[in-house]
Amino acid sequence: MSGTTYLELSQEGGGAHKFYEVTVAGTVVSVRYGRIGAAGQQQTSSFPTAEKARAAAARKIGEKVRKGYAPAVAGQRAARPVTRRQVASAPSTARAVAPVLWRFRTGAAAFGIHIAEDRCWVGNQNGDVYTLGHDGEVLARYQLPDGVKCLVADDFWIYAGCDDGTVYDLSSKLPFAAYAITPDVDIFWLDIHEGVLNVADRNGGLTVIDHEDEYQWSRRSAGAHAWMVRRDGAAVYHGHQQGVTAYSADGSGELWHTPTTGAVLFGWQEDDAVYAGTDRRVVQRLAKEDGALHATYRCDTVVYSCATAPGGRYVFAGDSASSVYCFDADGTRLWKLGTGGGSALSMQYLDEKLYMVTTDGSLVCVDASDAAIAAARSGTVPVARDVKSAAALPTYTPSATLRTVASTAASGIVVECVQESGRLRVHVVSGGYEPSWNVQFPRHIRRPGVRYVVDDLSPAPGGFYRVRGEIRQLV
Repeated sequence: MSGTTYLELSQEGGGAHKFYEVTVAGTVVSVRYGRIGAAGQQQTSSFPTAEKARAAAARKIGEKVRKGYAPAVAGQRAARPVTRRQVASAPSTARAVAPVLWRFRTGAAAFGIHIAEDRCWVGNQNGDVYTLGHDGEVLARYQLPDGVKCLVADDFWIYAGCDDGTVYDLSSKLPFAAYAITPDVDIFWLDIHEGVLNVADRNGGLTVIDHEDEYQWSRRSAGAHAWMVRRDGAAVYHGHQQGVTAYSADGSGELWHTPTTGAVLFGWQEDDAVYAGTDRRVVQRLAKEDGALHATYRCDTVVYSCATAPGGRYVFAGDSASSVYCFDADGTRLWKLGTGGGSALSMQYLDEKLYMVTTDGSLVCVDASDAAIAAARSGTVPVARDVKSAAALPTYTPSATLRTVASTAASGIVVECVQESGRLRVHVVSGGYEPSWNVQFPRHIRRPGVRYVVDDLSPAPGGFYRVRGEIRQLV
């Protein structure tokens, strides 16, 4: 073969929405691949002869055709819909500024934040995810193919939901695509609980995908623009323009619906309650059991984000006018301060510190201790430290190819891909593991009969294993 061959894989109701293009020019083979409608990534290889180049290209095309790709015409199929949240930010009307300890500017608008016990995570619209220590030291950078919608944690595992419909596992140095969301879903927010992915979308839809990256169930709530989804073992809590709707975790039905004062723009959860921030200047606390409204926390402008101290002892909110608030559990406002750098689009509290990502793309750490806040209200605040990235910062990208390793040289745990009831499953081959359990494994690299080696496996509730570390193919 010579010239260019263009293939697409787009499954109705499934997660795939990808293209694969191979170009042969003499002894050079160029491969371009990615999400339909995007520029994608490109690799180029050279071969000793034109004949060997054509043979290599034919093998690549054959592999894709066997996976379900088919010839297509570039540009005929539309890219997946993507809505990027449009937000405005006005100067704060607060008389004092919050005691900001340090600030890290990511370089683009940022919505994704997760604060773990050992580090902070922030993801921006450029597809950059940074990890920092609690002291502000920048530790590493992940470069993903598209903008980060949100960052969510599920025990040890950290996931980034991106505009291209892919959810990346960032728990290892090499991120990999753990879930792919059907192209007709315009993602707004995500949550993951015990390996089950929950997706809220532009149309007020809720889609649930299991740890095998397979569709489980979906519902359409009464209101569009669903910016909130939170999940626990009993239910999924879906916030949208008409309020919050709770569905049973197995999808068997609606448990309750509570109208909120205004459209929901952000959601948070504690063990017994969910918190909805709205465009009508309030955060409202709803009981998980029955949706009863237990408290309302009143701000001065539109609420973009909210969070709580453990158990809901304090409730924090960020508004569209660059202010941050703190309330008692019963709704009494304790303080309002300026953020010192834009409106907070997401936030999280940990160990008397409030972490926020703001409209200017900064991750901000605020000293939220009683003493620091009292000093700030009287006009005494620390000088905020502007954190800089190291010139040689480690940067990790999703692997374009799977590294191979000989069986004799492999170290780790061996798993195997097998065909079961028409579906590809992955089971553990190495001893000491339950062989009947499935392994959560990237669907796009599964090949029947192929064995892989992974660094570690961890059991998860529900009876499956999760991969930790690099995946390599055994040859």
